Amino acid sequence: MRMIRSQAVVALVALSVLVAACGGGATSAPSSAPGESPSAAPPAESPSAAAVSAKDATSAADMGGVDAVCAAAKAEGQLNVIALPPTWANYGQMISDFQNKYGIKVVSDQPDADSQTEINTAKQLAGTGRQPDAFDLGTVVALANTDIYAPYKPATWADIPDANKDPNGLWINNYTGFVSIAYDASLGTITKLADLADPKYKGKVALNGDPLKASAGFNGVVLAALANGGSADNIAPGVDFFKKLADMGNLLPVDPTPATVASGQTPIVIDWTYNQVGDVPNLKAKGIDWKIVVPSDAPPVASYYNAAINKDAAHPAAARCWTEYLFSDAGQNTWLKGGALPVRLAAMQKAGTVDQAAFAAINPPTTPPVVMTAAQTDAAKQYLTANWKFITIK
Repeated sequence: MRMIRSQAVVALVALSVLVAACGGGATSAPSSAPGESPSAAPPAESPSAAAVSAKDATSAADMGGVDAVCAAAKAEGQLNVIALPPTWANYGQMISDFQNKYGIKVVSDQPDADSQTEINTAKQLAGTGRQPDAFDLGTVVALANTDIYAPYKPATWADIPDANKDPNGLWINNYTGFVSIAYDASLGTITKLADLADPKYKGKVALNGDPLKASAGFNGVVLAALANGGSADNIAPGVDFFKKLADMGNLLPVDPTPATVASGQTPIVIDWTYNQVGDVPNLKAKGIDWKIVVPSDAPPVASYYNAAINKDAAHPAAARCWTEYLFSDAGQNTWLKGGALPVRLAAMQKAGTVDQAAFAAINPPTTPPVVMTAAQTDAAKQYLTANWKFITIK
């Protein structure tokens, strides 16, 4: 699993709009002008379009449309990506489908790397041709490195709420999910965080990553805080809960992976919903009934990730074609099939282009989620730095 990821911070109102759409309400994301399709076609080519190189293009219109962008990408022949595990939000299918559609080879480097490593690698490999062309980043890291992104607005830009994108197209929120508990159904039924403190789960509970380094781990502590009388401004009860699990021997000193789940080493995992969903097919083939639940004793906790283009991309047209694909109906539905809620979900529901079976399989909570603000995240990190070290996992 992709273990070390900085937590994504996004306006709560934007995510509430998305969840409202998930619940089938009337609210939908800002779309196109009256009479236009919500998934608007690329703007008409400007007179100077032919003079704009892929490296300088800020929209497909600059190059004559999406087809022209992707034709230039095919001529480049390759796309370099980084930190995209195949089971993370269905990136394996995303990469495969993109390659098949456009005939562009995708070189996927360091699939389990963290967001900061993405940035570090881009800087270290700058100008070599091996640097990543595009990024998938937690927002804390994304906002700290906007100087290395190329502004680009995909053709579906109007479908993306303003709160979910940089106004110039430097970064765009791409998908989100909820902190969940997944478990081997042979253990019984788990519906809430409190269930994990049952002595029968000794040596069975795994948190995905160190909360000081991993987004899933960090937000798992936030969820535990909310389930035990805390809040986004007070995560102490969450730390106390995990200390209790550690002291009684329930919390494992193991970062879960599909392999540790398949072997039975980590039969209960706290992680993002879309990571858990990605493991289901392989586990089913191994005879493991992998159940996923968003705990009922706390409001849901959510977090967005972000797409951005490296301004030093070795394959600038491919980076832009990739961005167009990610935010197309096909790309957004690919994330949906992987258990992640795409940022254009509301507009796609309105247009009738959502993969209904994939959406029904997620069955996301309709309660507005808790999303940490930047200030709350900083305060929580300070508290964790001072107190997580006192937890001894046996």
